[in-house]
Amino acid sequence: MKVVIIGGVAGGATAAARLRRLDEEAEIVILERGKYISYANCGLPYYIGDVIKEKESLTLQTPKKFYERFRIQVKIKHEATAIHPDTKTITVKNLEDGTIYEENYDKLILSPGAEPVKIPLEGVEDKRIFSLRNIPDTFAIKEFIETKKPKRAVVVGGGYIGVEMAENLSHGGMEVTIVEFTKHVIGPLDEDLACDVHRYLKSKGIHLELGNGVKAFHPKEEEIEVELSEGILKADMVLLSVGVRPDTALAKEASLRVNERGAIIVNEFMQTSNPHIYGLGDAVQIQNYVTKAEGYIPLAGPANKQGRIAADHICGISKTYKGTQGSSILKVFDMTIAMTGIHEEEAIRQGLDYDSVCVFSSSHASYYPGASNMTIKIIFENKSGRLLGAQIVGFEGVDKRCDVLATAIRGGMTAFDLTELELCYAPPFSSAKDPVNMAGYVIENILTGKVKQVHWKDVQYMEIGKNNLLLDVRTKAEYEGGHIEGALHIPVDELRENLDKLDDKDKTVYVHCQSGLRSYIACRILNQKGYNCYNVDGGYRLYETMVYDKKFDGTLKHICGINV
Repeated sequence: MKVVIIGGVAGGATAAARLRRLDEEAEIVILERGKYISYANCGLPYYIGDVIKEKESLTLQTPKKFYERFRIQVKIKHEATAIHPDTKTITVKNLEDGTIYEENYDKLILSPGAEPVKIPLEGVEDKRIFSLRNIPDTFAIKEFIETKKPKRAVVVGGGYIGVEMAENLSHGGMEVTIVEFTKHVIGPLDEDLACDVHRYLKSKGIHLELGNGVKAFHPKEEEIEVELSEGILKADMVLLSVGVRPDTALAKEASLRVNERGAIIVNEFMQTSNPHIYGLGDAVQIQNYVTKAEGYIPLAGPANKQGRIAADHICGISKTYKGTQGSSILKVFDMTIAMTGIHEEEAIRQGLDYDSVCVFSSSHASYYPGASNMTIKIIFENKSGRLLGAQIVGFEGVDKRCDVLATAIRGGMTAFDLTELELCYAPPFSSAKDPVNMAGYVIENILTGKVKQVHWKDVQYMEIGKNNLLLDVRTKAEYEGGHIEGALHIPVDELRENLDKLDDKDKTVYVHCQSGLRSYIACRILNQKGYNCYNVDGGYRLYETMVYDKKFDGTLKHICGINV
């Protein structure tokens, strides 16, 4: 049996190695049009930022090492230019000497990856405007920085790579501006958690132009003028990071089925519309694990798993790919941002009956030195409590909490199950009630009717002061440090003695504290005293962060009488 793999990196290299482990006699050939067969794609920004010092650290495998260990023939600088499914052959061009030949196969694996989206704007071809997708791109950017010493950089696009590159360019001493067409950075985050990221980025000197698109580039001799929908920025270099699209021209020309985005349509065994041809990685359409809807989520982890499954199926093992969950994480200076499953926009798009909670917890026992806070947002299905998605923004311990929640989602667990998880505890690492447990308790209280909740985005539409009362149950010092005008202030520990200040019980009481815990206690008191009470999810902390980020544009100011 002869298997030809077009493309290396995560998916193709994994498929090749797995094939060899399953079949020592198979002839395996990898065609890679670039110079590198397997490299640390996710590490590229950190080489530019001098966190990774050596070029060699980016290269995970070489053709020589691959052959020595696996007896796999790797042909770098060989580009597949056409696939002929009827004859099971591929037209290949040797990019070093220009020769063209035919390569036959019994099974073919397509792992061409994705390519950066190119925006057709005036001036975009200027040599000071870069994109980052592979090692040659990385070296070009690094050389430009070392030789030209740029002082101002504009990053177009606030996704994973854009934000990571903003950090690493800042480490290089540059003044950095992120331009993002949408209202917030990191698309898979919801706006409320993205506000935390915005605030932190600004504290680190990163300028943000949100909801503002690029119209054109105007190269000058000494600088580039970046024309926005609103305003003009001046830069010494520009990085384009506006997303990727499947690199599937070969597949289309071979009449393989693709979706509207151009991603190759595959089945659970990673087979394309031609059963002898497999597709994987950033080039293929996936099924969302949570919603079962078709989608496109280009991540290294799924690509590796898909490569293994394709190899298994070729060798007669019928293991299936069950969908992509979208678990991802990134570092921004000292902040960690992690997410898994779906966000609210996707839940709305899919018409799901869902709710969400925001919980603020310490990374470990607060009495042990060095604890830091994290914001956990969990999206769950009403009635059943099935976990749909989670997002966490914070510092220490974010990764392990998101991994626990990713595992819980993969296992079909509910919020009730989170309360029963027995997680490792010692004061330097966690609390006896881990933040994951706490999130479960909060959702359980909602689902079992112990408390009703409302979100700040819903409070903005309420006419506070007529039939509704906003109650602040924080301490006097917290209240004096910042509050919502018009809110009645009664500390939770004094609430029982001051119920007469709440007027009559016909009013609906919306209670908030700093994070939601004390206001929950207040709601339990009020509910049992006959008041119709709602806990405001996320409390004053979430509200204050959103106001800082100017997300309500004065709406809450008008309704609640807020001074911002």
